[in-house]
Amino acid sequence: MRKAEEKRTTKETDITLTLDLDGTGKTEIDTGIGFFDHMLDAFARHGLFDLSVHVKGDLAVDCHHTVEDTGIVLGTAIKNALGDKEGICRFGQRLLPMDDSLVLCAVDLSGRPYLGYDLALEQERVGYLDTETVKEFFYAVSYGAMMNIHLKQLSGENHHHILEAAFKSFGIALSEAVSIDERIEGLRSTKGSL
Repeated sequence: MRKAEEKRTTKETDITLTLDLDGTGKTEIDTGIGFFDHMLDAFARHGLFDLSVHVKGDLAVDCHHTVEDTGIVLGTAIKNALGDKEGICRFGQRLLPMDDSLVLCAVDLSGRPYLGYDLALEQERVGYLDTETVKEFFYAVSYGAMMNIHLKQLSGENHHHILEAAFKSFGIALSEAVSIDERIEGLRSTKGSL
């Protein structure tokens, strides 16, 4: 059972999140930021993860704490749901088109956090989501999960499409990385640890 339930409460946010890596894409998401809900839904549905996220954040300030803290909790859930990582493929990638946009995502569940982020987001907001917080979200996920995430925009002008391609490609790449391959004995590592 590769599931995790996480709760994080601070003066800025109160987050409850459950994740099933072997789900079917069922979601129940309420962060208070409609477009962010839409992106988390796209991530889970295309990654075939069951994901429940409920956030009460200090949105009267701005959306930064809600988005970043959700990334921290999601990353922690990914790490905990993976357990010992035995038999996982470890690596995943997806080149994903979304109308005018084309985004590449590659991940490595290496046990080492790193974010390579190359999305050209010049528009300040999409809906009520500040676009600068998207980088903070993926950075937080990478550190919470102890994984490499590389996102590269190859084309696109419409910010909704660029972001949707990023979240969908991340979901599919992560789904590939967490998948079990029966040919892998133990960990897929020359060091013997991840």
